[in-house]
Amino acid sequence: MTAPAIRLQAVGKRFGSHQALESLSAEIAEHRLTGLVGPDGAGKTTLMRLIAGLLRLDQGCITVFGSGVGPAARTVRSRIGYMPQRFGLYEDLTVMENLDLYADLHNVEGDLRRRRLDELLHFTDLGRFTARLAAALSGGMKQKLGLACTLIGEPDLVLLDEPSVGVDPVSRRELFRMVRSLLDRGITVLWSTAYLDEADRCDRVLLLHEGRLLADDTPAGFAAQMAGRTKLVVAKPGDKRAIAAKLQGQPGIIDVQIQGAMIRVVLKDDAVGLPAALAAEAILEDTPARFEDCFVARLDSLEHHTAVTVDSGVPVAPASGPTIEVTALVQDFGNFRAVDGVDFSVARGEIFGLLGPNGAGKSTIFKILCGLLRPTGGTALVAGQDMRTASAKARARLGYMSQRFSLYGDLSPRQNLLFFAGAYGLSGSTRVERVAELMTQFGLEGLADQRSADLPLGFKQRLALAAALVHRPDVLFLDEPTSGVDPLSRRDFWRRIDGLAAEGVTVLVTSHFMEEAEYCDQLLLVYRGKAIAQGSPDALKSRIATKAAPSPTLEQAFIALVEAWDQGHPL
Repeated sequence: MTAPAIRLQAVGKRFGSHQALESLSAEIAEHRLTGLVGPDGAGKTTLMRLIAGLLRLDQGCITVFGSGVGPAARTVRSRIGYMPQRFGLYEDLTVMENLDLYADLHNVEGDLRRRRLDELLHFTDLGRFTARLAAALSGGMKQKLGLACTLIGEPDLVLLDEPSVGVDPVSRRELFRMVRSLLDRGITVLWSTAYLDEADRCDRVLLLHEGRLLADDTPAGFAAQMAGRTKLVVAKPGDKRAIAAKLQGQPGIIDVQIQGAMIRVVLKDDAVGLPAALAAEAILEDTPARFEDCFVARLDSLEHHTAVTVDSGVPVAPASGPTIEVTALVQDFGNFRAVDGVDFSVARGEIFGLLGPNGAGKSTIFKILCGLLRPTGGTALVAGQDMRTASAKARARLGYMSQRFSLYGDLSPRQNLLFFAGAYGLSGSTRVERVAELMTQFGLEGLADQRSADLPLGFKQRLALAAALVHRPDVLFLDEPTSGVDPLSRRDFWRRIDGLAAEGVTVLVTSHFMEEAEYCDQLLLVYRGKAIAQGSPDALKSRIATKAAPSPTLEQAFIALVEAWDQGHPL
């Protein structure tokens, strides 16, 4: 039998009073792509840093290619390439300057250096961008540069810590193709991910939770455990959110996800169907199980599967017209046209998704709609206000949650909410009561006095959303709000957004995660500044459906629509 690339034996690591890893044992095969999956705080990054020799073990043993690892084990460390979760290169250096720096660090010189750099630039398709600053690269290009720098020392083992976070589906597919090709060159890859469709593409998956190994199997083996337990509920038009809310938390149901016009349901192993109360108003269909279904079933808990309500405070009123109306919108930056004649409208209480590859113009449209950027041409009306001339009072009716955690890390959650409440004009007992209300609704009471910078990612996300809602806005802008968040926290987040939409809050969201784009009522696909497709999630999928593939995924539709546009044959 071939020796494993990595052997973990009773591995343990503690940070103060926190047990990050506990008695973890597993073997990772050579020349295979192994996925490392788990919720926020499961110990994925800690394990990778231990394998890379960047942390010292507290207990147990880790061997890589038969040798022990650790800060002093230089020989085996030279065989390991580690790409951290956050972009770790120098943004004020160019692509080539970053590559040269890593070549120096790995003592790659002379003709070997020239051949290696040429090969990596070709491999990553970065040859055209060698003079571009790293800060000016798109998310996908940054990850490709990070991978190139990781590979420059020709490692035998590559550790990739959530490499596709914030990367659009086209770039994610390309990145995954590149990583798969490493296996053909004899390289072993350990890939941690928050995108569970990526786990489905791995050869094997390790599932971690609270520092322990819950399961170790192939994706097919995980899915087989869920046979007969995954269903689609075909809802009547306009009923999907109401039915999803009824299903959430019902006995026998452990997961509910809106999927276009349908609702995906995962049943407990002893359940035989939906609650009787819904049998008369919904049609039930079988659907194949996924790794994600097993992930959620394994980690089922009351915290993540109890119905969530968020009181927006926005009175529901009949719509008299679109809440957001964009007409012939244009935005130029010098000679570069970032937004080129975009039109769309969003009704009150609708969840509207802006999709597109990195650099497509989504964030620019967001900034215009929030009044942060004056458009070159066209109009952008939000709640009846022209955002080119809207007053600060009008803009205060909007809520905004950015992709990156933008609150004050040195303040506690309570202090952050009190600050933002005051900034939006709340004062006295009204301010104190609103903050207390949000602390309760978002489950932040137990963390009220911790530093916000030290919160787990899922709780940072809750806090950021609470801050965006503190002044009870009637329009909410969400810019990639769940980037890097684990699937359980993502579900919790979307239950809250569904509740807000049901109360009449209009939501505009950007996302690279196609499973959550399914929650949207309407989608607009933006590419190179232009709107190239618009419609419901099911309508976009139907554009690429064929007799041979009648049920494409939204990710497949996204990629096909972009590629068709590139080829000059829009679908």
